[in-house]
Amino acid sequence: MPEGDTVWNTARVLERALVGARLTGSDFRVPSLATTDLTGWSVRDSASRGKHLLLRLDAPADAGESRWTLHSHLRMDGTWRAYAPGERWTARPAHLIRVVLRTPVATAVGYHLHEVALVPTADEERLVGHLGPDLLGGDWDPAEAARRLAAHPNTPVGVALLDQRILAGVGNLYKCEVLFLRGVHPRTPVREVPDLTGLVTLAQKLLAANRGRWTQSTTGALGRGRTSYVYGRRAQPCRRCGTAIRKEELGDRVTYWCPTCQPGDPA
Repeated sequence: MPEGDTVWNTARVLERALVGARLTGSDFRVPSLATTDLTGWSVRDSASRGKHLLLRLDAPADAGESRWTLHSHLRMDGTWRAYAPGERWTARPAHLIRVVLRTPVATAVGYHLHEVALVPTADEERLVGHLGPDLLGGDWDPAEAARRLAAHPNTPVGVALLDQRILAGVGNLYKCEVLFLRGVHPRTPVREVPDLTGLVTLAQKLLAANRGRWTQSTTGALGRGRTSYVYGRRAQPCRRCGTAIRKEELGDRVTYWCPTCQPGDPA
């Protein structure tokens, strides 16, 4: 599931494959960039902002604007993979490829990417400036994230945590898990949630624990079927109390919770 930690890890994949290299070719399979050629451009940096990927580039001296950013969003099904020259591209079917970037030592292939755009780096904020504090960013500010949450007092907390304008990086998995660990029912209005700073601080710790690995675990265990407390475990016994985990729609996403450990359903 591409949540903040997955996107952070993906940025590291692109960093290792591309940063410091000069592109020997590019192929954009999105209409807005179909004729764009980045051959000769240098890759300066690979960064993430919440669920957004920002690949920063230096254009040749004769290109006018010198610094550019290639933006992409993974949403639910996107991914970037890096391959050695001549290696077969096996991650997804070829018709899902949206971007190909080549260097002498690696090829980065973006599958099923969304919101692909090439903008001057000075204009990055136009694409990501609406985001709240990034849980895995250097400017993470739990007090600001709590303040933004508190500004939506009547919103169910299970909906508010997914609003990237409040805090950037939490997806459905971490939403369910952090609410379980805090003993808060997902339908609880934000105004009734105790210690919002503690809530967002725990969310940040859960994401940070999974940097550098692809297996997302909130329990500390990495074995199959042991990585989550409630997420994906409908009708299975709660790891704390044994009550059957429940699942339902909340907003436009499914949510999982334990009716014993997270009591007080406002509905």
